Amino acid sequence: MKHLALTVSIFLFGLTAADAVPFVFIVRHAEKATTGGNDPDLSDAGRKRADALARILKNSQITSVFVTEFKRTQETAAPLATAAHLTPTIIPAKDVPALVVKLRALNGNALVVGHGNTIPDLVKELGIATPITIPEDDYTEIFVVSLADPPQLLRLHYPL
Repeated sequence: MKHLALTVSIFLFGLTAADAVPFVFIVRHAEKATTGGNDPDLSDAGRKRADALARILKNSQITSVFVTEFKRTQETAAPLATAAHLTPTIIPAKDVPALVVKLRALNGNALVVGHGNTIPDLVKELGIATPITIPEDDYTEIFVVSLADPPQLLRLHYPL
């Protein structure tokens, strides 16, 4: 975990010193409970992952948090949003274009908590040509997109 934080810090320092452009940290919601129908809460492992995400990104100067209408994305973002004194903005999961408009207007860094089926489209619409696929059982990835011209992608993992 410390290695991941160090890697992110070095990457951010290099890019912000050169360009002073916003970064978008994109993660899939953490592990969800097996009960709760179409809108389950996070499982115990998911809550641990949400806490780990908050610790990893605590010094990333996040000024905006975007989530979907589903509890699992909101609960994943909650520890970081609380620590940073931010109120997450809810964007419908299927409205990737509206999210992109908000991200392109950023003056600071943002966290986006999305879904395995929406993150690939979001990354593509942010200008990253590399196709993204997220396996159904993978909750470990952090996609860091610099909104530079051209955009750049750093792909990290944060296993528990």
